[in-house]
Amino acid sequence: MEKNLWKKNLILIILVVVLAAFPLIFVKGGEFGGSDDQAEQLITDIDSNYKPWFESLWEPPSGEVESLLFSLQAAIGAGIVCGYIGYLIGKNKGKKENLTKKDGEQK
Repeated sequence: MEKNLWKKNLILIILVVVLAAFPLIFVKGGEFGGSDDQAEQLITDIDSNYKPWFESLWEPPSGEVESLLFSLQAAIGAGIVCGYIGYLIGKNKGKKENLTKKDGEQK
């Protein structure tokens, strides 16, 4: 039973990775403007001599891919936070159940 659960989880993880990688590989030249692009345009409108402090190490192939990576990062962060909160709730529930069992055994 436990081995079957691990197999299902592994398949789900592989599917998530494939879904995340698919747009990175196949979407080219998509247009999606974000707040960074708007800020850069506004700065160059104000001061045409402005030079950025640094450049990105890797530029995503399109705005959609950049948006995908941002939302994937947000989803992973939310999963970690919610997973930890769920862990704490389960831990407290387990402590309460253990205390209830011990009280029942002592009587």
